[in-house]
Amino acid sequence: MAQPPNAGSFAEMQQLEGILEAGASRLDACRVGEVQAGGQCFPLYTASIGSNDPHAPAIGFFAGIHGLERIGTHLLLDYMRMLLWRLEWDELLERQLQSVRLLFMPIVNPGGMWAGARANPNGVDLMRNAPQDAVGRVPPLAGGQRVGAWLPWYRGKLGAPMEAESTAMLQVVAQQLQGRPLSFALDCHSGYGWSDSIWFPYARTAAPMPHLPEMFALKTMLEQAHPHHGYAFEPQSCQYLLHGDLWDWAYDHTPPGNIFLPMTLELGSWLWIKKNPRQLFSRQGFFNPVKAHRTARVLRRHANLLDFLARVAYAPERWLPRGQRRQELLDRANAQWPWGPPE
Repeated sequence: MAQPPNAGSFAEMQQLEGILEAGASRLDACRVGEVQAGGQCFPLYTASIGSNDPHAPAIGFFAGIHGLERIGTHLLLDYMRMLLWRLEWDELLERQLQSVRLLFMPIVNPGGMWAGARANPNGVDLMRNAPQDAVGRVPPLAGGQRVGAWLPWYRGKLGAPMEAESTAMLQVVAQQLQGRPLSFALDCHSGYGWSDSIWFPYARTAAPMPHLPEMFALKTMLEQAHPHHGYAFEPQSCQYLLHGDLWDWAYDHTPPGNIFLPMTLELGSWLWIKKNPRQLFSRQGFFNPVKAHRTARVLRRHANLLDFLARVAYAPERWLPRGQRRQELLDRANAQWPWGPPE
């Protein structure tokens, strides 16, 4: 891979390593792999905090799967700093973390982020890299293609192992989230639409996920707790189908009896471009707010969502639907979302 213009400068990695060093007494940091790019070696880091009970609910926060989408990484780094600062004085947060485990993987694709590329150093779009094919029509190219890395949205060669970054992330999910009775994941992206969205499985099919009542319960509680949240909370299939979605793969490989609820936070970057059309002249500007005040506003706004997930994990027995309540939520979800191919 050719050296990008900012070679040798990787502010996000430096910030992450600074947070891991500053929080060494509280964070359980782990180097789960490494990737090569431009003659350099970049680590794949995770950091965890909270309950050590393997049966405690856990939430995984992920970002940087697409290297161009830096704002999601900034959101998680900002939230990690905030947690460490709050733990200096916030007794309620301290108690909460005695019952909940928080996991962070803010830079899943460090080679791509260093190079300013969507794909990883092998030219593979990691969010199209799992082996499953969609059931139904996908958008040309954007739904995932195997023609070659010279085109965007490349899935990788048919039958090849998943990329190192995809494999490492899915191993982290399997080891630290899916083995628990209840776990969540929030994967932060940007670059689609005029508004912010929260998407959940499936991306490969327009059929409903088995845990649709639990996901609809989350949606309902978010609307009640934050009635002006502004997210479109829906199955990804309501927008488009795609091959090889990593969260579909992880969800379908969750051990029977456990509940794993993965979500994708899709920050709508078109609105940033509308407010500042000059961003069109910057590749980074297609996927990230450029002006400092707008970046600060994004970081403030979405911290509420991360806090919300941490809170609902604290006492799941108070909201997880059972019996008739679960059937009622299923009926409401089926009435809201048409289970068929996207228009």
